[in-house]
Formats: sequence, structure tokens, C-alpha cells
Amino acid sequence: MSERLPCEFFLVRYVPDPVKNEFVNIGVMLREAAAGGAAPPVAVRFTRDWSRVRCIDPDADIEMLEALETEMRRRMLEAGTETVPLLQTMEDSFSQLVQITEPKACLAENPAAEVDELLRLYVEPRQQKKTRAAPSGRQAIARSMRTQFERARVWDLMRRKIAASAYTKPGDPLKIDCGYRPNGMVRMFHAVSLSSDVELAKVLAFSAPALRAGVARVENAELELTAVVEPLRNGSGEVAGDEDYVEQYRFGVETMEAQQIRVLTVSDLERVAETAQRELRV
Repeated sequence: MSERLPCEFFLVRYVPDPVKNEFVNIGVMLREAAAGGAAPPVAVRFTRDWSRVRCIDPDADIEMLEALETEMRRRMLEAGTETVPLLQTMEDSFSQLVQITEPKACLAENPAAEVDELLRLYVEPRQQKKTRAAPSGRQAIARSMRTQFERARVWDLMRRKIAASAYTKPGDPLKIDCGYRPNGMVRMFHAVSLSSDVELAKVLAFSAPALRAGVARVENAELELTAVVEPLRNGSGEVAGDEDYVEQYRFGVETMEAQQIRVLTVSDLERVAETAQRELRV
């Protein structure tokens, strides 16, 4: 059995009204309780389900909270052993909108697995599977993309919600989910559901030539644009739909490939993330 490391964790709370002191746990920070002055490794993970935040504050800035996860991870890693003063500084800078609890002790065999378990116990809605349908369509594909890139430890190094208008024309509303730049090339990835929104395949295909020309002009680099779609067949090898669905699926794939868009399925994401890990030298 692997040795269990003594650790401590903090809960991150969203507090929209400090006077009422109503809050929702939105994340967990875990650090090794290492001795000897060595900077302990830090793990920071926020929820992916913001429904409870929206219940307590319908006007909550979810994009800000998602960006906060990356910012906290960066600050904690830079702080090393000086974590406690930093926590107070972060609380002050967030004007008490986000608060951090006192540390609690725990033992962790695997820090990443321990963070997942702490999220399940303290942050995620209980009985979620019974009360909420699983994410589907583009939302499910985008979540799978993020999960694989996070596992490869490259998500924080990637650009997210890339504005197409930076490469095409002002006013272009398209935002590409994520991407990064290895030497001489820009790789972009976008979730496209061919089961629920095949129109997005047409939008992406229409945008591809202008995006490609814009990347060459602005960044002096070649663009590799990848659409990530659900597989045509389910785990049993059966087509996940009727004849109309098959025709729609093939239309979406062929439309994108005609514009030199690489089309992959969610089953390819682990390999894609490994490539990103290697190219970003993580």
C-alpha cells in the first residue's frame, strides 16, 4: 500500500452578501503538510457545476469565478510555504466575495484523487445524478475536452474562449473553445455536437478560411483547427441514431473537412492531450 501523506485542505466559498453570510462552497485547495521548509505541492480545483451559485446569486459572474481557479493556482504555487498570509491577501483582494476557510487535516495517497473526493464531499450538489440530467451535446464534449487537458496539466497553459474577431473582422461573435501555440503553429479546438447542433459545423466551416488567413497575418503561423464531435457509434458499436441522424452526422463531418478542419471524436482526446503535454513540455 502506498504511503498516505499528511495534508491539509481549504474550502473556497462564494459569499455574494457578507451581511447575510450566505455562501456556497465552490472549490478546494489541497497542500502537503511538509516539514523542513520545502514548498509543498498545491492542488486547486473548482466545481464544474455552477447551479448552486446561480441559485444563491442569479447575477453571479461565472467567467470570473472560473478564471479565479487559475489565478489561485498560480498564486499558491508561487507562494510555496507562505500560504497563510497569501490566503488573507487573496480574501482582501476579492472584497470578501470569495472566502477561504481555516485548514483541515487529511491524509492523501494521491493528491489529485483526494481533491476529487473532497470536491464530492464538500462542494458538488448531493444526489446530482438523480436530480440532474447528465450534460449532453456540445456541453458534454467541451467538458470532456477540459477534463483531458487538465489531466495532462496543460489546461492552465492554454488560451480559452479565443475571439475569432482577433483574426477575422470586428463583431465576429465566434469564440473558439481553447488552443495553444507550439513552435510555428497555432492549434485550436472547438466542441461541435452533430447530434444537437449541426448548424455549428456550418458556422465553423464558414469561419475556417478567414481564421486561417488571420492567424497567418497576425501570428505569422499556420493554423490547425480541430472540431471535436461525439462518436457516430456508441460503446456497443451501434449507430447512436436513425438514418436521418447518420446523414446529418456525415454532412457535418464532410462540411468541416472540406474546409481543412480536422475532425476528431471525444475518444481521441486523451491522445490529443498527450500531444499538447509533449509540445508544451509539461
